[in-house]
Amino acid sequence: MRFHVRDVSLNTKEKMEILDVTQDVQRIVRESGVKNGLVNLWVPHATAALAVNEHDADLWEDILSAVRKLVPVEADYRHNAKYGWIPEEQNAHAHILNCMIKPNVTIPLDDGRMQLGTWQSILFIELDGPRSRSIRVQIIGE
Repeated sequence: MRFHVRDVSLNTKEKMEILDVTQDVQRIVRESGVKNGLVNLWVPHATAALAVNEHDADLWEDILSAVRKLVPVEADYRHNAKYGWIPEEQNAHAHILNCMIKPNVTIPLDDGRMQLGTWQSILFIELDGPRSRSIRVQIIGE
C-alpha cells in the first residue's frame, strides 16, 4: 500500500465562485505512480467545499444562484451578530453551505485513471472569498 500526499493551492477572486481543479488533481495522480486505489480530496477550510459535477460555467452560475436562494448571504444569523464588528466574520452562510455541500470527495482510481464519468469534473466551491485556499490530495493504493 502506498500513500502520496500533495496540496493544490488556489487564490479565489470572488465572494462565491466555482473552480475546476480536475487537471491539478490528475497531475498529482500521475506523479504518484499509484495505479489502483482511492483519491481523497479534503478542503481544510470551514467556508469552502468540493463537489463532482459538470464543467459548465452556466451550470456553475445556476448552482451558485440556487445556493444563494437556499442560504442567503445576508440573513439574520447568530454567528454574524456575535461577530458584528468584524466584517470578515459575516460569513454564516458559508459555514452552513460547507455543511450541506461537504469539504471532501473520494474518487476511485483504476489503472491510473480517476473514475470520473464523461461529464464529471472536480469542483472547488468558494463560499467566502476572495481568499488563499488549499486542497489536500491524498492518494492511497498500489
